[in-house]
Amino acid sequence: MQINPVPAVTSQSDLLADINNVKKRIKEIEDQFNIKQFSPESVTFSQVLNKQINNTGKINASAAYRKQAANAAQNTAPTNNSAGTTARMHNLPPQQIEEIIQKTAAKYGIDPRLLSAVAETESNYRPDAVSSAGAIGVMQLMPDTASALGVSDPYDAQQNIEGGAKYLKELLNDFGGDVREAVAAYNAGPQAVKKYQGVPPYAETQNYVSHVLDLYQ
Repeated sequence: MQINPVPAVTSQSDLLADINNVKKRIKEIEDQFNIKQFSPESVTFSQVLNKQINNTGKINASAAYRKQAANAAQNTAPTNNSAGTTARMHNLPPQQIEEIIQKTAAKYGIDPRLLSAVAETESNYRPDAVSSAGAIGVMQLMPDTASALGVSDPYDAQQNIEGGAKYLKELLNDFGGDVREAVAAYNAGPQAVKKYQGVPPYAETQNYVSHVLDLYQ
């Protein structure tokens, strides 16, 4: 008996057609030579082929998923250079923090002693400080405030101090240069200061203002 050769596969549809043709031919051979009686547990070659095709599909799907996950991880992972820079900005010594404060204060026209006093009171100059309310970094910026001030990474000391200085300058302008009221507004919010026409009667805010001004003098 002559078995016609299977032509080369040119596409997925051709592959499926060829598989079906092979399965039909195998069935004809099994029926002609009564091969079924010799198959263990009555498993035909066609059934084995189907099982193998299904397993191959599962393997290919799994491989595709692993490749997709690897690509996603590669796209989101920071480069060594950017990760190193970020780590350095998150772990600056107090002396370097003070240098950033001096430069930033000069940029925004703020007394550097005042900006430093706020930073010390807020976080003791710690870029990684996080309050129970969710305020972050050296100047203890809330996430929404940080975003509004253009701070993309509040743990970055440079960005955080820049944002805090910008906010403090806005408060000084809003309260006519009154340092006490601007500092109170930094802690309790400008609306509270306006409501009480001065430092609000909150123990936390009053202690905060006293501490900042003691450092500032």
